Amino acid sequence: MNLKRCVAACIATLSIISLAACGGGSGTSSGVTDTKTDKGLKVLGQNVTYDPNHLVNDGKPISVDYWTWGDKSTDPVFSLIKDYEKIYPNVKINVVTVTWDDYWTKLPLALKGKNGPALFNVHNSQDALLRPYLANYDIPIKDLEADYTNVNTHEVDGKVAYIDSVINTGNIYYNKTMWKEAGLSDSDIPKTWDQLVAVAKKLTKFNGSKMVQAGFNINGDSTYDALWQGLNYQKGELMFNKAGTKGNYDNAVTKENLQFLKDLYDKDKVGATNFGDDATQSFGNAQTAMVYRWGWMEGTMKEKYPDVDYGVFPTPTFTEETPFAYDRYNGESTAGINKNQSEEQQKVAQDFIKYMLANDDYQRYAVKALNSFPAKKSMQDDATILSNPVMAAIKPRIDRLIWPGPAPSTMETSPKQAFQNVFQNGTSISKAVSDAQAQIEKDMKSGSFTSLESKYAFYDEAAAKQ
Repeated sequence: MNLKRCVAACIATLSIISLAACGGGSGTSSGVTDTKTDKGLKVLGQNVTYDPNHLVNDGKPISVDYWTWGDKSTDPVFSLIKDYEKIYPNVKINVVTVTWDDYWTKLPLALKGKNGPALFNVHNSQDALLRPYLANYDIPIKDLEADYTNVNTHEVDGKVAYIDSVINTGNIYYNKTMWKEAGLSDSDIPKTWDQLVAVAKKLTKFNGSKMVQAGFNINGDSTYDALWQGLNYQKGELMFNKAGTKGNYDNAVTKENLQFLKDLYDKDKVGATNFGDDATQSFGNAQTAMVYRWGWMEGTMKEKYPDVDYGVFPTPTFTEETPFAYDRYNGESTAGINKNQSEEQQKVAQDFIKYMLANDDYQRYAVKALNSFPAKKSMQDDATILSNPVMAAIKPRIDRLIWPGPAPSTMETSPKQAFQNVFQNGTSISKAVSDAQAQIEKDMKSGSFTSLESKYAFYDEAAAKQ
């Protein structure tokens, strides 16, 4: 049976055609033909708009691949694919899941050829690796900027190939039971670091000279390696030099902040280096009252420590005045389009991306799956989203969060080593910071990274001090 005879057999609005039986090639698939242009659906979106009342691929069956390292619980695109396929039954989007470790090896190889996925999950830390294969979005940049936060940080020559879907940053997680036992109430939620130290002292418990409950725990991964950036930004110290090409770690602000953290343990006695090596686990086991963590902590608590009654409040600042920035943020990226795929496949991919960006449901899926704040401006006042304590903590600060770009990993690993040398090995702060700076410069010497700090709306406030 040839294709013509197959199509001729289609007499209903939606007709099943087996293109496999008809010898369909790349870009086609077995499935249905869609002849219903008018779907009876409303136009989606505010500035980026999407009218579902059209045919995709002229209604002919087509399958495209979407590669991701995530699953249904962590990648919001899974849910959106189901919605899209219901509207366009002739389109089949095959999800191919690759483990994170393999993804960054297998995906570039696939994208080099003509049969790579038309759509794929993007992580902004891998921008340099993926950039050669990314097609720009066929959406006016002014419409994207009107609808989404921080689009300009992803703009290259007036175009974007992905933007932030949701964004996240650090907050303080606190144990509500311990809070109540210490006689603290909501009015005691600290706004400054001095106030946090005061409540941390009330939350710390000893049995003789042995600490049995830490008020504020900064041990292990995901604290200093993330927190140092926020502390420096609060004082107007940039993470990179003015050219954006050299890490700026060895400076007076870094040393001052590291001393502040060391004093938490040595003078204020609200934590201790020998009180376990994992603050997350200690918090989950109800041994620690407060920790600094990003949005992923919600998932960890839900999965591993569901019985802990905890709350979230914004990370304190050094004064109650508005800082240069409250903290660094990072965004989860929207999907990329493979520029090496066929025109037919790319056209479907562009249609899917426009559906994604105009659709508020995508934001709801992303907020839920990634526990992050919506980048779409119209969703940033959504009452249901703001009922989540993490979202409520981020909301007032959204304009004063800075993204330095996909910073080299040495900007986390080298300061982390400095922290360990100071807290565990007795190294002086000056030497530890100096050694970390040397390592950062060595690691960045052969790279081509340029910071995006200069795109931050309030960049000039800090640049004037450098």
